[in-house]
Amino acid sequence: MSQASLAGASHRTTTMTAPVDIVTARGRLRTGKPWRVVLNVVGILLAVVWAFPVYWMVNSAMLPNVVLEKTTPTLLPFGGSFKNFQAVIADGSFFKALGISLSIAAIVVVVCLVFAFLAALAISRFRFKGRRSFVLAVLFIQMLPAEGMFIAQYKLMAGLGLLNSIVGVSIIYIAAVVPFTIWMLRGFVAGIPADLEEAAMVDGLSRTQAFLRITFPLLAPGLVASGIYAFLQAWNEFTVALVLLDADNKTLPLWLRGFIQQSASTSIDWGQVMAASTLVAVPVIIFFMFVQGRMTSGLVSGAVKG
Repeated sequence: MSQASLAGASHRTTTMTAPVDIVTARGRLRTGKPWRVVLNVVGILLAVVWAFPVYWMVNSAMLPNVVLEKTTPTLLPFGGSFKNFQAVIADGSFFKALGISLSIAAIVVVVCLVFAFLAALAISRFRFKGRRSFVLAVLFIQMLPAEGMFIAQYKLMAGLGLLNSIVGVSIIYIAAVVPFTIWMLRGFVAGIPADLEEAAMVDGLSRTQAFLRITFPLLAPGLVASGIYAFLQAWNEFTVALVLLDADNKTLPLWLRGFIQQSASTSIDWGQVMAASTLVAVPVIIFFMFVQGRMTSGLVSGAVKG
């Protein structure tokens, strides 16, 4: 058979198989599209289920207690008002508790990030005697139940004269949060190749300059994630604050419990309770609005160019 005949046969085979391939690809797209629609619907339903308690809290905070006590639920706050929020804010103890919680959370986040960052760098980038034992100790500390250390923590703070103080509570929180924060940051630091710093040093930067200009910006997602963990632990903690603080100094969780108990002395005003719960959640929402961009950004996206 001549070369022309072979070329013609090959061309006919290509032209015959190409439409078949296109039809097969289209069929796969058609069969895959319904599954994508189903997954999107399931994702939306899960998001609604997750967000509904938050919506119900805010919705109930807008309604008077008479409406909330009815057997028929009110899904939309038509005719609602901000009177419940005004009643909660009128109690001056809210702003005092807010200031205490913000102070403790700020101290815990800053100190934890500094200590955990340095420890994570030492574990990931250096080899030293006792390194493995240190890592095991960090994990072991996380296994200790917090309730078993209340008496020792109370006596320690009493001996240091730090009972009923922001510093005393912050020290206990830092000791509880730092181990896991070290473990979180260790994974982020280990995920950044040391070759990036070495390449920058070849270009004329010192080791410190290479770290600050190349590695440190890439650690931003890890620092944000660790900061969020430390913030939530300090913001939501209840039992340690209950042990170390008195009735005059309360964090927001203690204040919210006292507010509910005060309402229960007569009849619980659920509208005001929901308004108080919403006000406790607002700082967390604001915090996430500022840091969510860093959480979703890539760790080393675009760091290495081909």
